[in-house]
Amino acid sequence: MIRRALTLLAAVVLVIVVAPSGAVAQRPDKVPRIGYLVLSPLADPPSTERAAFLDGLRELGYVVGQNIVIEYRSAAWNRELLSDLAAELVGRKVDVIVAAPGVLDAAREATKTIPIVAALLTDPVEGGLIASLARPGGNITGPGWSTAELSGKRLELLKEAIPRLSRVVLLWNPTNEGAHLQLQQAQSAARKLRITLQSLEVRDPNDVPKAFSAMAQKRPDALMIFPSPLTSAYRPIIIEFAIKQRIPTIFGLKADVEAGGLISYAPSITDTFRRAARYVDKVLKGANPGDLPIEGPTTFELVINLKTAKAVGLTIPKTLLLQADQVIE
Repeated sequence: MIRRALTLLAAVVLVIVVAPSGAVAQRPDKVPRIGYLVLSPLADPPSTERAAFLDGLRELGYVVGQNIVIEYRSAAWNRELLSDLAAELVGRKVDVIVAAPGVLDAAREATKTIPIVAALLTDPVEGGLIASLARPGGNITGPGWSTAELSGKRLELLKEAIPRLSRVVLLWNPTNEGAHLQLQQAQSAARKLRITLQSLEVRDPNDVPKAFSAMAQKRPDALMIFPSPLTSAYRPIIIEFAIKQRIPTIFGLKADVEAGGLISYAPSITDTFRRAARYVDKVLKGANPGDLPIEGPTTFELVINLKTAKAVGLTIPKTLLLQADQVIE
């Protein structure tokens, strides 16, 4: 009887010792936490990019609220909030920070130890963000590419769309990551194509109407816009102005053309955000971000909006239409 009692007691003790281990693994505070920092407002339903990231997580077996938690922080276009928001995520002790375009600097300043997955790394080596594409070093990794070559390709496409093209206005934010390298490549391509390239800088919202005034006074043959959080925020206004002035446009994001721009050529941003989920998965499984190579884009998209072409009085050559991945009619 005594022996049976001791055996039962030992079993109870074993359960008490082992049970906490399993219970801790299921506690909410032990579920991996992702910090998601973004400059733009958080839309509901999610933006195409964020939806692609969430789809990528689901494909890897993550279910938000069950085996993963996402801490969202949005600056709602107010850059001055980014540092505090990044610090909040660090204070929440997230396991990894996903940095959307335009917020990487704030995330870098907030932590040198928490892994950072940049959803879109542009010119990371040239910009001094990482040591090399094969071995980034530090705490930053993610999908990325060099944007410089793309600006030259966009000018070539613009010249193909408008054979008489001679003067192009470039709308860009020099404070954006990789912007100066894009400018250098665009200038080089412009010389080869015998195109005059006029630079109009938009560092803050006050510069946008000034740029419009300059273009209204001397109308260019076309307008090229470098992607940046500022130009994305003012996308509807830029497109409205260009159509009203009958100025053909070429953008760096598919969403710009879906919103009414004329042409865009770029890697697929949704694919890039989906692939960012894979980096998060590897980090959560113990990989060192400094050892995860920067993967270049696998999908490029040429998108043409024929509605806009008609609105600005332009006939797109069939040779160019045949190259397009998507034609909006």
